[in-house]
Amino acid sequence: MTKLEQDLLTMLSPSVEMLGFELHGLEFVQAGRHSTLRVYIDHEAGISVDNCADASRQISAILDVEDPITNEYDLEVSSPGVDRLLFKQDHYEKAQGEEVRVRTKLPQDGRRNFKGDLIAVSSDMITLSYDGTEQLIMLSNIERANIIAKF
Repeated sequence: MTKLEQDLLTMLSPSVEMLGFELHGLEFVQAGRHSTLRVYIDHEAGISVDNCADASRQISAILDVEDPITNEYDLEVSSPGVDRLLFKQDHYEKAQGEEVRVRTKLPQDGRRNFKGDLIAVSSDMITLSYDGTEQLIMLSNIERANIIAKF
């Protein structure tokens, strides 16, 4: 997570929690003039379109006042969905037993992309099982991870 994303998380979490939601995570995707700030909110009873609209208005007001992002961007607020991204250690713990896709920052065993069952989580690593082998991955080396939805 970048410093900007960490700062945004710290800035927005209290307001999202005051609305009764959990700020599951966020990502700022820079793409020139078409950058996007994606904010994922969650609640044990689920998230509706109205919940997203309420959170979006609150988040937008904070961002207008604080102005932490200097270039133009679009704000998207949504639920994490069934293929939810994994941001925090407790997200990984809740996803144990699920099939996940992981992209690392630095290569491990000559590759950066892994897909397998998340079988263990420790304080600083996860263990994936795939093709009859186990792969240990440091949490600090994970660039992006998400659950693979099964229907």
